[in-house]
Amino acid sequence: MTKSDPIRPTDADARTLARDLLSSATYAALAVTDPATGTPSVTRVALATAPDGAPITLISDLSSHTGALRADANCALLVGEPGDKGDALTHPRMTLHAKASFLAKDSEAHTQTRDHFLSLRPKAKLYVDFPDFSFVRFDLSGGLLNGGFGKAFHLTSEDVLAPTSFA
Repeated sequence: MTKSDPIRPTDADARTLARDLLSSATYAALAVTDPATGTPSVTRVALATAPDGAPITLISDLSSHTGALRADANCALLVGEPGDKGDALTHPRMTLHAKASFLAKDSEAHTQTRDHFLSLRPKAKLYVDFPDFSFVRFDLSGGLLNGGFGKAFHLTSEDVLAPTSFA
């Protein structure tokens, strides 16, 4: 008996699902490597997308995952939550492989990201300007999409990031 490859060719439906999962996410699980132990660590972070579709978050320097990202920018995001009904494994989710970059607070990118983030997550106004908070952009290198049982796809960054009309 031969084992068939469970990964399907990535098609327009898979790309649409990946983009929808990312654009509708309000949070994600962030996986980092703890610099003190070299072991994986996972936490939940608020999530939004930049105007170009890239995932962004706002995190505090007081959290251990911020130190981990500053020590090693390689990380992963798990996006997609189970619905209210049915088996959790039948609901779509994806893992995004990324490199985190912190936006300098005195940069135009920070100002633009702050305004955009607050338009999407207005409750963040309570802490967005605290001195220990920073915006992080996740530059995608690829990922894995699980659209439910029997619907697995490899993703490129181009598959996930929707084409934009921004110059």
